[in-house]
Amino acid sequence: MSRVSRRTLLTGGVGLAGLGVGAAAVGAGREMSAPQPEASTLPFYGRHQSGIVTPMQTHASYIGIDLLDKADHQALHGILRMWSQDAANLTQGKPGFSDTEPELATSPARLSMTVGLGPGAFTSAALAARRPSWLAPLPAFAIDRLQEQWGQTDLVVLVASDDPMSLAHAVRAVIAPVRRRTRLRWVQQGFHHGRNLFGQVDGTVQPADDRHDDLVWNDGAEQKWLAGGTSLVLRRIAMNMDTWEALDRRGRELSTGRTLDNGAPLTGVDEHDEPVFTATRGGVPVIPESSHIARAHQRSDREQFLRRPYSYDSPPDSGLIFATYQRDPLVQYVPVQQRLSDHDALNEWTTPIGSAVYAMLPGPKEYLGETLFA
Repeated sequence: MSRVSRRTLLTGGVGLAGLGVGAAAVGAGREMSAPQPEASTLPFYGRHQSGIVTPMQTHASYIGIDLLDKADHQALHGILRMWSQDAANLTQGKPGFSDTEPELATSPARLSMTVGLGPGAFTSAALAARRPSWLAPLPAFAIDRLQEQWGQTDLVVLVASDDPMSLAHAVRAVIAPVRRRTRLRWVQQGFHHGRNLFGQVDGTVQPADDRHDDLVWNDGAEQKWLAGGTSLVLRRIAMNMDTWEALDRRGRELSTGRTLDNGAPLTGVDEHDEPVFTATRGGVPVIPESSHIARAHQRSDREQFLRRPYSYDSPPDSGLIFATYQRDPLVQYVPVQQRLSDHDALNEWTTPIGSAVYAMLPGPKEYLGETLFA
């Protein structure tokens, strides 16, 4: 890969087959980006991309990018190859391919760069038949007040790290080299604390680790190339801090169905206690039927997905970048979101203003997207 120029990758000067099978090129790329043993690094190569089931990093940037020529599948191929070069190095504490600030790459702090494709990436004749059937905008929900500036893009890159400087450096490595072939639509920056800005313990309900293969990772049944990948639903949710802060503590807990101090359901003691929705006190449900926990609670085994919430605070706007990963969003995510839209007590203080769906690529053996372009 060190012998393939950036310009060649982006202009499609190397054929599709030639990009993936050169033994010398692959060997050079492997040697240049071999994983290091530091505890602060995450693997780049593997069956799954890092940054999905990885314990959440402190800082994250979601980068939404559109292709200028959606019909040019070779340009997309070159972009993915180029990002692979940089991600393989930066995640291991090494400079990117043409890094102008190599000193900023030495402390990755669990840096991950995770790439996904939106519907627009499958516009070309070569890729149209490889678009997953679920890869489309979510159904319209009554609570949505979606803004175009936070809408669907052709590509998404999640860059996350425990160090904001390493994160900022890696974000530049994503954006700068592709500016002539793409348009940057948005960057959504967030931070993870364990609680959201409402003070709630966030992300409590998650699939068991031994269910990830069934609920999170794609099995390749519909699209063989996607085996080991997953889907991402990305929702930007504005939170009205002023009116929320006017609500007393009891009202907040009844709205969420959980205590604020440790996130336990109102019928429990600890965060992960199972809620008892049939429990009453004086003939009144202890957990209101309209509470967030009651509306979000799964009604079937398939209504489970991995939650990855990051908060954002850009005064006067504050809120949540809510990301979920699941094998099929139509089966797993949409039924839950529909119930929340219909009648969730938190809707009084929250408003979805952005929404997008992506096919997150399988982890690379050689480069991101290799199975898609095989």
